[in-house]
This record gives sequence, C-alpha cells and structure tokens, in this order.
Amino acid sequence: MAITAIFDTLAYAKKLKAAGFTDDQAEIQAQALAEIIEERLATKQDLKELELHLKQDLKELELRLKLDLTLRLGGMLVAGIAIVATLVKLL
Repeated sequence: MAITAIFDTLAYAKKLKAAGFTDDQAEIQAQALAEIIEERLATKQDLKELELHLKQDLKELELRLKLDLTLRLGGMLVAGIAIVATLVKLL
C-alpha cells in the first residue's frame, strides 16, 4: 500500500508554487516530504503485523511462566514432603 496516496504531492507542490517557490523547489520539497511520510508512517498492515508478533510473544511468555511456576510449585511440594517425612522420623 502506497502511503503517497494519502499525501497529495501535486496539491502540495501547487500550494508551494502559489506561495512563491519555484517549480523545481516545490517538486523537490513535495517529493522529500512524501519520502519522509512513506518511510516513517505506519500502515494498518504494519500495525496488524506488530499485533500478531506481540500476541505470539505474549503466548510464548505465558507458556514459559506456566512452566517456571509449575517447576517451582513442584519443588516446594517435594521440599515440604521431605520436611514432613524428616519430622515424622524424628518424632
């Protein structure tokens, strides 16, 4: 999708010419501004791709957290059982 369709370079150049710019100055200015807009303006497609990547990253993070919490809980259960078993033997 071309961002330049959003920015009318011809209309912009005409306004610059009306303000006293030469034809060359107006055209170069319009082209330069169109390039800046095209390079730096995010499209809906860019945002959708970013959203998909973020969702995927969040899903991976959620899985890692679940695994980490499961391992920690398991470790605490094993330690608790070991402590109880030791106390039962001592008493």
